[in-house]
Amino acid sequence: MIGYVTLGTNNLERAAQFYDAIAAEMGVGRMMEFDTFIAWGEMGGAPGIAATKPFDGGQATAGNGTMVAIEAKDRGQVQRLYDIAIAHGGTDEGAPGPRGEPDENGMVFYAAYFRDPDGNKLNAFLMDKVA
Repeated sequence: MIGYVTLGTNNLERAAQFYDAIAAEMGVGRMMEFDTFIAWGEMGGAPGIAATKPFDGGQATAGNGTMVAIEAKDRGQVQRLYDIAIAHGGTDEGAPGPRGEPDENGMVFYAAYFRDPDGNKLNAFLMDKVA
């Protein structure tokens, strides 16, 4: 249903460096690129993510309560995505770890939370067996 999610940026070059690194870890690259907009992902694949300068020319701001979740393949990838985000100008919003209690199948929500350099909130997550 969702093709891609777009987040505003005030510095497309900085956003590009941040999301190029995140996309590389996910095994994808840029799928669309214009002067004010870049999208990462794979056409016909999983939903992608994009960074854009606002069309109206105003300041980009992070949405209060808005978050983009990136599904990871394992706990190691959750950690790598978190580390990549922090190394590329992101800020910590919650180190990798389990959240909540395991469900009836012994699965737990495992996630790391971070913000991109423009303040947009993201997480890397998976449902995983309790370790």
